[in-house]
This record gives sequence, C-alpha cells and structure tokens, in this order.
Amino acid sequence: MAMSQSQSTAQTLVKEAPDVRSVSILGSTGSVGSNTVDLVKRSPERFSVEALSANRNVAALAEQALLLKPKLAVVADESAYQDLKAALSGSGIEVAAGTDAVLEAASRPSDWLMASIVGTAGLAPTLKAVERGAIVGLANKECLVSAGDVMIKEIERHGATLIPVDSEHSAIYQVFDFDDPSKVARIILTASGGPFREKSRDEMADMTPEQAVAHPNWDMGAKISIDSATMMNKGLELIEAYHLFPVPEEKIEILVHPQSVVHSMVDYVDGSVLAQLGAPDMRTPIAYALGWPARMETPVERLDLAEIGSLDFEAPDTDKFPALRLAREALIKGGNAPTSLNAANEIGVAAFLNGRIGFLDIISIVEKTLEKSQISDLGTIDDVLAADATARDIAAGLV
Repeated sequence: MAMSQSQSTAQTLVKEAPDVRSVSILGSTGSVGSNTVDLVKRSPERFSVEALSANRNVAALAEQALLLKPKLAVVADESAYQDLKAALSGSGIEVAAGTDAVLEAASRPSDWLMASIVGTAGLAPTLKAVERGAIVGLANKECLVSAGDVMIKEIERHGATLIPVDSEHSAIYQVFDFDDPSKVARIILTASGGPFREKSRDEMADMTPEQAVAHPNWDMGAKISIDSATMMNKGLELIEAYHLFPVPEEKIEILVHPQSVVHSMVDYVDGSVLAQLGAPDMRTPIAYALGWPARMETPVERLDLAEIGSLDFEAPDTDKFPALRLAREALIKGGNAPTSLNAANEIGVAAFLNGRIGFLDIISIVEKTLEKSQISDLGTIDDVLAADATARDIAAGLV
C-alpha cells in the first residue's frame, strides 16, 4: 500500500462548494440511492440533478426523475427502455438504456456523483467519474475491495475527490487526522454483529434468507443484509479502510457494538479515542458526503443517549464468523485475492438467496474459491475484471 493514500481523499482537495451543486446519482433506486434522492429533494435550492440511473426498476426511476427533473435518466436493462421512455414522455428528460448509457451518465459534468451501483457493475461507471475529476460519494464496495490499488492510482492521477459513504468509513473520515496519520494508533471499525450474533454455528446452519436479511438496526438491501449476517460486510470494510486511510493492515481492528450508535473510532497515540456517533440512519453519512465540505440539515432522528442508557462492545468471534479471518488473509495476500474474495461472496450470497445453498455454505464457497485461486498482480481495470470473472467461475462450480 502506498502511504500517499491520503492524497486520494477529499482532505487534501478541499474545495468550496458552489451555491448550487450539480449531482448525479448512479443506482438511484437502491437503498443508498433512494436516501440520496430523499436528501436532494429536501434542498432543491442547493442541488440540480444531472443524471439518474437504475438497473431495471423503471417505476421508481421514473418517479424520481419526475420529482428531481434530471437532464438524463438511464436504465441499465435495455429491455426496459421503452417503458422508461413512455413513463417520461413529454417531461423533457433525456432517456437512455444499456451499459454504455450508464457510462455516459457517469461522464456527464456533475460536480458530485453518488456511486451506489451494487457489485462489479459499478466499477467502470465510478472510474468514469474519477477520470473527470469529480467529487465521488462512494457507496460501492467493489471499487476498493476488488480494485483498490487501481482505483486509488486513478484518483490520484485525475485529482478526483473520494468521500466514503459507508457509515463506518464516514465516521473514521470525520475524525481522522490526515495531516499527521503517524499519530494514529488504531482504526476501530464497529460492527452490529448482524441478526445471528447470538446464534451458534449449528443454529446458523438452518437460517433462511428471510431470517438473514432481517437486520436488527439498519434498513438495507438483501445483499448487504446477508453480508451483515455472515459478517463479510465487516471484512470487506476492513479492506476498504486499508485503501481509504494511510494506516497498515495490523492497525485496523473490528469491534462488535450491537446498538450501532458508535459508527467507528480512531485511537491516537496519546490515548485519545475519537468516535462519531449517530442514530443508525444512512442519511447522515450520505448528507456528510453530499454537503461536503459543509454540513447540511437532515430529518434524521436526534441521538438520545439518556434514552439508550448503555452501549455494549465485545470482541468478534472469528471462529463463528470466519469471513473476518478470510478477508484479512486476502488483504495480506494482496493482488487479486480481495477481488476473488468479493466475487466468490457475491456468487455465494446469490445462491443462498435463491435457495440453492445453506447459510454456512456462503463462506465455505468463498474459502474454497480462495484456495483454488492463483495470486496475481492487478495493474488495470481489465485485470480486475478478469480476476473477478475467474473467481466467479470457480465459485459457481462450487455451488
């Protein structure tokens, strides 16, 4: 890891926000995208919308487009083009469909872009925004998990600004001393522990998709909810944190915090531990990224610590949740290992949601895929996509 990573963050690229910031939202109908839309519509005097994109949810995309009046609305699924065109007929909004159209949306000259397309489909569009030097609110894990070194290199080359949107990384970002990272003793990522924190391995073996997506604190999409249940989400966030913040792997720790009030912490060499707290509502970290470098008001419930009464913390159980161990091992190996980890996990999660495998099989497939994968360096986005495809083939065979 190059220790110039802090140069890739917004801390070194502080710009005064314009009176009206033009924004694009990729993945606007998903959980993060919908919350971003909610914040933008509440402050029409602060934002204009350049582009919105969705995968195939035409009804939700059309509703958002009629509300926010973007210049361009894109649906990735080409078969949905006529439906979107009909829904926006007479609105004056340009309509397009397909992968190239999503890239076009990312290339449009917005000041700020929300990268919230789930999966490797979000890699190329996010890179397009980076290449034009945009401020990027990053909610796509694959950009840094699968392609961290490649993405950081491109951010530095094009002078783009990267602001993390995950609540944990946003928390660290807000209290991290980028001017003197040598004074950071540890980064502490907090984890809720998911819905199965108190279950045994035997009990988890029988858990259904409906039980696994029932997160106790957060309202999230199915994929990330399953990742929370396996705790792979925290393993992926470990890898992201490594690329976002100039600290070595061994200084990044994970701590289970069931209430999801303390979103993460930074421990300094003088014994000070700085934390960011808030209600478990994604609109807070989204608003931080959307309004940066200023803060903006949100409708988020105010935190009442007296009502909460107490906050609990415990060490994670890596025997019960081996995803944490696998993610750290992949990070240490480097090269395509994190790419393979992520790809295999996506295949496993999809198979579980489709009822093809059991809950514990998800991480078993990831581990076996890593064992079968050959480690190689990644120099370009094409290398990343090739490694991703190879790991998916291996994992699919294991399913």
